[in-house]
Formats: sequence, C-alpha cells, structure tokens
Amino acid sequence: MKSSIFFKSLPLVAAAALSFPLCLISCSDDNAVTTPPERHWTTDGGLRATDNLLFDNNSIGNGDKELVFTGKQTLKKGTYTLKGWVYVAAGAELTIEPGTVIRGDKQTKSALIVERGGKLFAEGSASQPIVFTSGEAKGQRKPGDWGGLILCGKAPNNAGDQQIEGGPRSHHGGTDAADNSGVLSYVRIEFAGYPFETDKEINGLTLGSVGSGTRIDHVQVSYSNDDSFEWFGGTVNCRHLVAFNGWDDDFDTDNGFSGRVQFGLSVRHPQIADKSQSNGFESDNDANGSTAAPFTSAVFSNITLIGPQAVDAKFQNTTDFITAGDYFPNNGSGLGKYQSAMQIRRGSRLNCYNSVAIGWPIGLIIDGEKGDTPAQAASGTMRMQGLWFADMDITGSDANKSYVDEQADGTTPSRSTLFFNAWGNHSLSAKELLLSGAGSFTGLNADFMPTVASPLCTGADFTALDSWFTAVSYAGAFSPTDNWLKGWTNFDPNHTDY
Repeated sequence: MKSSIFFKSLPLVAAAALSFPLCLISCSDDNAVTTPPERHWTTDGGLRATDNLLFDNNSIGNGDKELVFTGKQTLKKGTYTLKGWVYVAAGAELTIEPGTVIRGDKQTKSALIVERGGKLFAEGSASQPIVFTSGEAKGQRKPGDWGGLILCGKAPNNAGDQQIEGGPRSHHGGTDAADNSGVLSYVRIEFAGYPFETDKEINGLTLGSVGSGTRIDHVQVSYSNDDSFEWFGGTVNCRHLVAFNGWDDDFDTDNGFSGRVQFGLSVRHPQIADKSQSNGFESDNDANGSTAAPFTSAVFSNITLIGPQAVDAKFQNTTDFITAGDYFPNNGSGLGKYQSAMQIRRGSRLNCYNSVAIGWPIGLIIDGEKGDTPAQAASGTMRMQGLWFADMDITGSDANKSYVDEQADGTTPSRSTLFFNAWGNHSLSAKELLLSGAGSFTGLNADFMPTVASPLCTGADFTALDSWFTAVSYAGAFSPTDNWLKGWTNFDPNHTDY
C-alpha cells in the first residue's frame, strides 16, 4: 500500500540534530538566495532519509520558491509534476528510477538544475526510459511548456567561472576535466526551453562545463523551444543523441567544449525555425570569436542531419511558410528562417567526420565574420571530413545569413565549398544515397536507414579519430541493421498518454 506523504516545517534547532539529508527551500531575487525554514518529508509518522522529494499530489517543488536539496535522494518509479526551479545542490545526489515520468509545470516554468558538484543519476533502459515532458494535456503540448534540464560541472571552459544560460543562479566551470555530474541514459526531454528573456532561454539539455566522468547516452530532445543540445565548455563524451523538431539549433557548441560525440540524429520540422536562423550544428569558440583557450574543438562522428526540405518537398524558406503551425507557443519566441546543416564560426575549431546531411538550404558555413575559423580550416586545425551532403540548395556559404555560394569578391564557389571539396567530401542527391525508401523522415522507421547497397555503408574513415570512437564501416548514424532508436524514443510525444 502506498503511504501518504506530506511535509511539515521543523524548528531549526531540531533540524540541526537530525542526521539524515535535508531538503532546503530557497527563494531567489536577482540571484540572491535566502533560506526559509527547512522542510522534511514524513511517511507513516517517521522521518526517513530515503523518502521521495514530494509535496502533495506527487509534485516536486511548489513553484512559489526554489527548491534546493542536499544529501542523497531516490525518486521511485512513478509520474510526478515538477514545479518551479528545483536545484540539486553541490554534494547532493538525485537518483531517478527507470520508467519514471516527470511532467514540467507550465505555470511555474519549471526546470531541474544540477549544480556544480551535484549529481543526477537518471539511468533508464530501452524498455523503461525516463521521460521529462510537458505537464499539459495530450494534444495541447507545445515547445517551451517548461524550462528544461541543466547540468553544471567543474570541467574547464574558456570563460572561467560563469553563470549558466537561461537565468538560474548556478555557476559552472573549473579545472577538473574528469568531473562527474552523474548519468543520463535512455532519457527523453520533451517540450522544454521556455524563453525567460531574449537570449535567456533554457535549452532542452544544457551542459555547462560538464566533465568526462559523466555518462551521457541515448538522450532524445523533442520540441525544444531553443537549442536541443548545447554545450558550454566541458569535456563530456556523448553517444546516441536525438534532436527532434527543435526550434533553434540541434547541436550547439560554445566556450571551449572539447568532448567527443558519436551517433546522433536530428530531424527538423519544416515549419519551426528560430529568428536567429536555425542550423543543425552551430559552433563558436565564444561570442566574440576570440582565441581564448581551451578552444571549442569537439569531435563529432556518425551524425545524420535531416533538414526541412527532406521532410517536406513543398518547403519554402520564408516566414509565411515557417509559422510553427499548431506548435506555435505564443510565449515570445520568434520565428525565422532555416540556414545550414553546419555553421562553424567565431573562432571555433569543431571537427566532424563520417556524417550525413540531407535537405538544408546551405550545407556548410565556415564563417569568418568574427574570429579565425577560416584560418583554422586552412591550417588543418579543424576538419570536416567524410561528409555526405544531399539535396542542398548550395553546398557552402562564407557568411551568416548569406545564401549565395560565392566569396566576398563575387568569385565562385565560396571558400566553404572549396574547403568541403578539398577535404574529400561528397555532394550528391538523396536518391543516390540509396536510403530505405522515399518517406517522410519523421518517425521511428523513417528513411534515414541506408540499404545494403548504399554508398554510406562503406563511407566511413576512422584513421584520424582516437580509440574512444567505435570504428564502424558506415557514415551517418545508422547501418542497415542497427536502428538504435527502437524501444526508447518517441516521435509523437504530443499524443502520448503520460
């Protein structure tokens, strides 16, 4: 029988005498933190360290004040509502059991923030993923219904100690490249990314200086109202990532992120793009394009980027067409145009290998408006190699928001296209890729799987990559027989019963 759970406030003197982890409530005003009386959970008349972090009605937090907790806590399998900003404090550990569903409350713009030195252990399975989703009713969920999931760590970045994007009080950054923020495995994050202010959105999954001791694999971010995944510095390595119908960029790397990522899929909704112009990859060393170290030098391999033109043959890159349709949240988010599969800019030295992009207005932008990214490409410090582009309007462009394949002096092709060709990449049609059919590219069995006759099956080269990467024969995220999406992903979360 499930016992009733409620909370009560105890005198601070009595609380100090207790020997189990405590949950603290804090309120924030311009990032200043005060500490009201502590709250403790009571079950069957006794105080227990293992009790779930619950208020009434299976709610985590109450939305009126920020919830901060310390110690070790386990959230048992079940369905919960997350209210307000909930922090996992330094030294605390929160474990979420497989099969748990956490519904983000729209009214309180909820978010879960793991602070520097805290740990989140969210380890689901293919048959029992852990789901963070909208608390709105089925059929009424939209991008930005709640805040999102943030991990902050102690690994290096090139801006030093900094506050995490989106507005939470938490800072990230340090000197421990092997820092451990826990585990995210077989996790879905849906309808996150509330825009608290202009350029202060929480992403679907935000990673601030997260270290290589953290394990991240099999994570799907769907209908994020900002970027699906964004790394601010850090060294964490990731495998099997899915960005589905995001608003802005799919994989955004900044401030010296130097980890590795292998096996990733992004699929774009043809009517959802950001006012800043959306990309598959967007990568900066920092906002000013400086040469601050460590450099943004992450290495990606085996990524498949399905652009809006591949999803809808009638796609038009105009704000008359890109309206978000039924997914427009009316929360201040601005719609714009689509740009490129890959925009590398502002001093970034990002590397990408053995990857496929289909149906974007622009394939590759090596942008020199700020910083020295073109010089890094020319010197070989960064490389984009083993790429397969299909059905692009143009292969490359040299500047942000420029849809012409020419250099500044009007000569063609652009330097970006020249780099693309010099690195031995491939530009062809989707038909020539011999994928599994001619479908919509939107579901679990969509046509990003190559057939056995596809040139992608023998299109990979791992000679330039280190031993962390799994050496496979194929380019892109999938082989004809390895569909790692099965069991845990969801490509229609708006109509799922949670």
